[in-house]
Amino acid sequence: MRADWWTSPIPWGLGGSVAALAAVAFAQGGALTLPALAATAGAMTAGSVLAHRWGQARRAAAKAPLLAAALESETRACLIATEDGLEILRNAGGRRLLGPAAAPLAPLMTRAGADDRTLGELERLQAAALVRAPRRTEVALPAEGGGREWLALEVRPAGKTALAWFAEDVTARRAIEETLRRENEWLADFVDFLPVGCYSADSDGIIRSVNHRLAEWLGRPPSELVGQSLLDILGCVPDPEAERTELRLLGRGGEVFQALLAHSVFDDGGEIRTRSVVVRDMVPEHQWERALRTAERRFRWLFDDAPVGIALIELDGTVGTCNLALQSIMGIDHDGLVGCPLTEYIAEEQRPLAFEQLSKVLAGSLPGTHLEVRLRGRRDVIAQLFVSPTHEDGDISGLIVHFIDATEQRNLEVQFAQSQKMQAMGQLAGGVAHDFNNLLTAMIGFCDLLLQRHGPGDPSFADIMQIKQNANRAASLVRQLLAFSRRQALQPKLLNVTDALADLNNLLRRLLGETIELKVVHGRQTGSVRVDPGQFDQVIINLAVNARDAMPGGGTLTIRTGAVKVEQPVQRGPELMPAGDYVLIEVSDTGTGIAKENLARIFEPFFSTKEVGAGTGLGLSTVYGIVRQTDGFVLVESELGQGASFSIYLPRIEAEPEVETKRPIPPPEMAPDLTGSGTILLVEDEDAVRLFAGRALRNKGYRVIEARSGEQALDVLRGDEAIDVLISDVVMPGMDGVTLARLVRMERPAIRVILISGYSEDVARNGIDPDAGIHFLPKPFSLKQLAGAVKQVMTRD
Repeated sequence: MRADWWTSPIPWGLGGSVAALAAVAFAQGGALTLPALAATAGAMTAGSVLAHRWGQARRAAAKAPLLAAALESETRACLIATEDGLEILRNAGGRRLLGPAAAPLAPLMTRAGADDRTLGELERLQAAALVRAPRRTEVALPAEGGGREWLALEVRPAGKTALAWFAEDVTARRAIEETLRRENEWLADFVDFLPVGCYSADSDGIIRSVNHRLAEWLGRPPSELVGQSLLDILGCVPDPEAERTELRLLGRGGEVFQALLAHSVFDDGGEIRTRSVVVRDMVPEHQWERALRTAERRFRWLFDDAPVGIALIELDGTVGTCNLALQSIMGIDHDGLVGCPLTEYIAEEQRPLAFEQLSKVLAGSLPGTHLEVRLRGRRDVIAQLFVSPTHEDGDISGLIVHFIDATEQRNLEVQFAQSQKMQAMGQLAGGVAHDFNNLLTAMIGFCDLLLQRHGPGDPSFADIMQIKQNANRAASLVRQLLAFSRRQALQPKLLNVTDALADLNNLLRRLLGETIELKVVHGRQTGSVRVDPGQFDQVIINLAVNARDAMPGGGTLTIRTGAVKVEQPVQRGPELMPAGDYVLIEVSDTGTGIAKENLARIFEPFFSTKEVGAGTGLGLSTVYGIVRQTDGFVLVESELGQGASFSIYLPRIEAEPEVETKRPIPPPEMAPDLTGSGTILLVEDEDAVRLFAGRALRNKGYRVIEARSGEQALDVLRGDEAIDVLISDVVMPGMDGVTLARLVRMERPAIRVILISGYSEDVARNGIDPDAGIHFLPKPFSLKQLAGAVKQVMTRD
């Protein structure tokens, strides 16, 4: 036991009573030590101190879930940690954006790269944390899809021994601020160079602001005019009661010109000021009015041509006016929006919160707010609302609301998430299938070895055959997983869809039964597609079986074909379908339909709405994998009680399908001779597969050298051994089989190479030309298939 255990803090999170006592200690602003307990006890006995502390601990521990729940509901990313880097609490945003408790800003520094300015801000934030000084900053970091992402970061003390870190994505706010800044600059520039002069003066007749146009007429820069007396500049102080005054002013070069002054007064926070307009060269009144109309027209251009929707909201919450961009977003014209409460266009479930936020800004308790809501117009829109108050005579006169249409962005985010999920599930399914293929290879292989010693008359023969048959059934399931992960072995051929469906017609009718009517409607000049015929049949059969199960009381299954042309790339679910010519196959039923909440999951492996034991949940995932591996797309439309329609798009090819000539059935002959001689180098990291393959090949007369890795195989190959055939697994730790095969082809081209893998041939070859003389044997394989592959490459010239 350490000698300093008496004074060391009890760690946070030990559980039970110690955790509860630690909660009390943290709540009181320090670590829990036994001397601390003794010091706070005073005259209390040791028992009463512990009882007192125990009660505090239990009360603090009871509040811990509430603290965690409150922190999880925080919209900002949050992390609470002790000064020495011990994590106390962290919400979902904190897990995504912030690093470990000892270095919360580490991921952000990595993203900042060589940006010295951003790194400097992050380092200053770290320095503030070291001295427990609160600090807030905003930094720009590179975003994954390009551009910059702005984060608001904050650190502040939490109690005496902890720090609270916060992070918030403020990219949208920065974007609207930049838009508003540009608009304000444009408006300032617009006012400065109006065709009329403008100024504002206080009650003492001192000029407080002036535009460039008036300063230009007077021949002096605006900075010299501000602070000067109206008497010195205009030659008089205009009567505040008179709305218009005629003036004679001294301009550049000493010329004198006539002008008309119009002004009004307003209270600017207790100070009386003027809004004054000077029209040069006294002309009829319509000239002055024309100048004002020009100014208003230019303001309307700025308002209506803004790239974001803008609405001016009255004090009663109704829309006073709006620009063209908002009308386009809502799909409602100006007259349809004006006079209606803004909250009526917000989704009902979000309306109370929106009303509360808008009311706070109107009341002045909030300087502004940002909301993301769903708008209900002629189309549903997800919009970001940036709300600011407008002022008149110093008082809030309404609201100005900027609308940014975020519908496409949110849809793309959902589609991207779905695509990422399907890709991850495909990788998982492919990995599981690969590992299962290794196990099944060993099971089927050892069954074959046993069957060599236990013939049909042996009592064990039936048991061994049962094991082998079930292993083959498992291999069929694995092939379906490989289909979903797009890693199955395909043999694509040019196929006429009309002919292929005609061949399936009788089989489909038997599958559907007598209560379901089958209709097949073919389009004209459908064209050909390049698919694996067997896999194409599997797709149609799986869809037909699903439709049959959805129509237990009978119905109609309709299959339609046709040729379609896609002019522009189209977003089809989570994937983008390129432009081009496609053959469309629609499989529709009149069954029970699919619930909306299940539509996004129907292609996931093992997802099924059927009763337990009624299906594996691999049928539609197999359809999805086969179609996508063939560069096609599959979509589904369905509603409960309205049936379902699956649409398959396959790339159309203008070529005649391959005609298979039927060969006469050869007479039965003796089983082929699979024995041989020669030396085989067998490279396999899975012990069971290597053991089976080695025994099988030795039984057939071959000399077998075994290696567990590509590196061991290289040592053998670079020795004096005469190797006839190299059999290598593709996926192995260290050097993989493809790399080993390439080295063998370069260094010892006379050696014949067979690659074995649980993945499909195109995935396993990994770019090796099919004509390079390297053969492929997919797992799982039987003893006969292995021996046959070796015999074939040994006898080939």
